[in-house]
Amino acid sequence: MRRVAVASFIGTAIEFYDFYVYGTAAALVLNDAFFPNLSDLNGTLASFSTYAVAFAARPIGSLVFGHFGDRVGRKSVLVASLLLMGLSTACVGLLPGYGTLGVWAPILLVLLRFLQGVGLGGEWGGAALLAVEHAPRGRRGLFAAFPQLGPSVGFFAATGIFWLLSESLSDDAFKAWGWRVPFLLSFLLVAVGLFVRLKISETPVFQKVMDDQEASRAPALEVFKRHPKEILLGAGGMIIAYGLFYTATTYCLAYGTKTLGIGRGTMLTTQLVACLFLAAGTWLAATRSDAGGRRKTVLIGSGIAVAWGLALFPLMDSGQPVLIALALGGALFCMGVVYGPMGAYLPELFSVRVRYSGASFAYNLGGVLGGAVAPLVATRLQGSFGSASVGWYVSAMAVVSLLCVLALPETRERELA
Repeated sequence: MRRVAVASFIGTAIEFYDFYVYGTAAALVLNDAFFPNLSDLNGTLASFSTYAVAFAARPIGSLVFGHFGDRVGRKSVLVASLLLMGLSTACVGLLPGYGTLGVWAPILLVLLRFLQGVGLGGEWGGAALLAVEHAPRGRRGLFAAFPQLGPSVGFFAATGIFWLLSESLSDDAFKAWGWRVPFLLSFLLVAVGLFVRLKISETPVFQKVMDDQEASRAPALEVFKRHPKEILLGAGGMIIAYGLFYTATTYCLAYGTKTLGIGRGTMLTTQLVACLFLAAGTWLAATRSDAGGRRKTVLIGSGIAVAWGLALFPLMDSGQPVLIALALGGALFCMGVVYGPMGAYLPELFSVRVRYSGASFAYNLGGVLGGAVAPLVATRLQGSFGSASVGWYVSAMAVVSLLCVLALPETRERELA
């Protein structure tokens, strides 16, 4: 179980590091490197649009990897998703900018971002199932907490490396080549992840399906036929987790540096502090869900997020680093309270034959609805109606998630087999 916990944690940490490295670069530098002929606003929107491409690709990845995860097993699919995600990320660090390749530079950037999304679309479901299907009954929330901590650690590592580069390099050096270093580190991280994941065994729940020759022939078709309600409501429940995260990180990083005029290093520091709140909320909620229930815990997090959305931008607009750290930390803590139990909750909603496909698709569909559009919508809202409108948008997403989870059952007592 220790090896399973480590494998599920390290894999998701690496994959989300890759994903968040791009988000941080999109907020800070990609508009200059790949869209230099656009205005600041349109360049930021173009950069966030390439960022959103991966979210559109994630449901595709969840169906492709989910098919094989439900047909041939969790372990082999997790190795493939790690390779695709990691190598796509590293190649962004090698990609010449607009000044060298012209229009081909943003086209290739979009392609690599799409492949990133496909890889991540297959990652989370497999990592969550690896932990949950190995865990003893009554402790599934605890073991699912390990892959759920991957985003916290991946985000902290990505932000920390950008902070170090930002503080140690001149602005010209950072924009010329420094931003590429976090992407290139993915080569090393992929090797570490592969070493760990190749040592784990298939989950006993799915191994029994294989031994009994009961694997689904068409998992994607079967899951949509048998579990349409769980897919849609599960995706709806994830909307606020994604919306909070990408508003408080990618969008607020761009908003703080470009609109409020706060230094890049200061904003990255506040995000590092906020990430600790995310980890705390994730661990607390995931582990407590074994006793208090998944549904109740997620509802509490969504309810708090309704209120925090309205407080987020008044605190941001103060321009005070301590209040900004509080704003972002509170948002990410709410996100963690919702996100932590989902590592067990979404897998428990689906039967074993289609669990990889169902949990992955619901999770990543929620990413499209909550994460892909959040920085784009927030940028437009702020430009047209001011920052308060972005807070109302966050609260509205929280209400949607709350209503969706209200329509779902409690699952902690369910058998996984």
